[in-house]
Amino acid sequence: MSGTIVMLWGDWFGLLGHFLSLSLLAVGGAVCTLPEMHRFLVDRQHWLSDAQFNASIAIAQASPGPNVLFVTLMGWNIGVNAGGYATAALGAALSTIGLLLPSSALAYMAAKWGQRNRDRRAVRAFKQGMSPVVISLLIGTGWIMADGQGAPGEHWPLYLLTALTALIVWRTRIHLLWLLGTGAILGVLGWV
Repeated sequence: MSGTIVMLWGDWFGLLGHFLSLSLLAVGGAVCTLPEMHRFLVDRQHWLSDAQFNASIAIAQASPGPNVLFVTLMGWNIGVNAGGYATAALGAALSTIGLLLPSSALAYMAAKWGQRNRDRRAVRAFKQGMSPVVISLLIGTGWIMADGQGAPGEHWPLYLLTALTALIVWRTRIHLLWLLGTGAILGVLGWV
């Protein structure tokens, strides 16, 4: 499909605008917006083939790095289809910026607002209500990661270190990076 589509400046702005709008809908991550991306890029605009769309996702999922890499690959493929490698960088940049800019700006503004209003009762209640959820998710993630290490009784030092670290984080003001570094050293030495 290389070089088979014509992209005018209005089309490039349309691509950017579409990803800007999807950014604010990607509450569960960019992957949640894949059906809309497919509808727009493949079915409506015909900028990508089904094979290119699926390959962009497969390559991004198989590659190390951020999960949102498939958006950059889709933009790259659109650029290649529109004129080759000279326009591929433009497509990659527009799609990536479009998807990342609004959600990043919203997160930044929400964090600033939350910091500025941290003494408000509603903000304190929200933070206190979210703490158990975040802690539970972290414990669940740790459990899943530790479960992949073999039989539970086999790696008791790992569980002990996890419990000790949780206790230290909860009861002291030692910075978490010191604990992460200590855990890394213990891992390199083969103790856990």
